[in-house]
Amino acid sequence: MEKKVINAMKKAGKPVRPGDIAKMISEDSKAVSKIMGDLKKGGKVISPKRCYYALADN
Repeated sequence: MEKKVINAMKKAGKPVRPGDIAKMISEDSKAVSKIMGDLKKGGKVISPKRCYYALADN
């Protein structure tokens, strides 16, 4: 599901909320929030503002 989240973020092309990604990929928002947290810890996503996430430039 991590790949689905990343692909949806690429498609969005702007900082998004976990709930928005959940709707895009038809998944539970709590599950998406957990994945976003894991991706942030791994340095794959950043949080430019509270509750919004964007892909890190790496």
